[in-house]
Amino acid sequence: MNLKNILIGITLSLSTISCIQDEALNVEAAIDGCSGANIQLININEISREIDIFVFEGSNVAAQELNFTLPDGATISPDQSQSKDNPPYYDFSTEKERTFTVTSEDGSNKATYTVNLYTIELPLKYSFENLREINPYHVLYLTDVNGIMQWTSGNQGYSWCGMASNPTQYPTVQVDGGIQGKCIQLTTLSTGEFGAGSGMPIAAGNLFIGSFNSIYAIKAPRQATQFGFPFTRKPLKMSGYYKYKPGATLTDQNGNVISGKTDTGDIYAVLYEAPNSDFSLDGDLFTEGNEKAKNIVSMARIDKTEATDQWTRFDLDFKLQNGKTINEDNLKAGKYKLAIVFSSSIQGAYFEGAIGSELCIDEVEITCE
Repeated sequence: MNLKNILIGITLSLSTISCIQDEALNVEAAIDGCSGANIQLININEISREIDIFVFEGSNVAAQELNFTLPDGATISPDQSQSKDNPPYYDFSTEKERTFTVTSEDGSNKATYTVNLYTIELPLKYSFENLREINPYHVLYLTDVNGIMQWTSGNQGYSWCGMASNPTQYPTVQVDGGIQGKCIQLTTLSTGEFGAGSGMPIAAGNLFIGSFNSIYAIKAPRQATQFGFPFTRKPLKMSGYYKYKPGATLTDQNGNVISGKTDTGDIYAVLYEAPNSDFSLDGDLFTEGNEKAKNIVSMARIDKTEATDQWTRFDLDFKLQNGKTINEDNLKAGKYKLAIVFSSSIQGAYFEGAIGSELCIDEVEITCE
């Protein structure tokens, strides 16, 4: 063998070794998301490794479709199989709480998640009295009666910027001093160097009915907030109480000062058409030309949150949108969803706001026909 062939052989061998090293097996074991027929809402708690899945009343829970989003090469299986299991369809007819274990591609790591399947109707009154989670940030129960369903916020995304050292330093917290008992306090905060480097210099305090999809949190943050839950009534009015303190300096996404303007909060609710259970509105809702916004049927929205340190009542009528009316048959069939959203900065989804803007909310109620 001549020298040229030897050198070629060595080069090919080194290339092969390099490729093998580059293609090391993935060590991640986690559940990043989940989808499936009849699923209306999903909340994934990455800390406790609990997944709450809400389905519409009347769904076939003996064959619930669960398509888990996993890290590359990872696998998942139930810890105790049921006779009717036929992945991705799983039987929750006898056990509403089941555990699943994810195994990383290289087999070195495992993570066990508890999956809870619920059927529930959206309540009409919200008092913000009960916390489901305290650490590392506050998560509130949406229902005070049975403590199952929870409000969603952007606290999970804010945890990644490393600016909060305790639960009270997050944008969305429960505090004392409500109309009755506790209330919710939403504050626009700096995201520090992490946010500034990624074009997200602030995080508005927000609270909404829906879910937070961490997959989109960095690359498409407005799609991370997914609003709404099935609703089978005709909403007429949203009422409640608020206090608002705008921050001192309004800035844009690049941190530039916006002169002559003052920050304001946002309070609104929308009823919208949901052609399938996977459909939801997101943080791009009010972006001009957004196709999803055409699904809005009626909306109740405050004109402006006036600066006040006293509890101020709001009564917002639902007004029809997009030339639409409510179809009674579709309403009964669960083809509509209701979203309720609060934010300390009205343009916070676009990272425009004033650090220190603070919106407090309490005793909210939806009045229906």
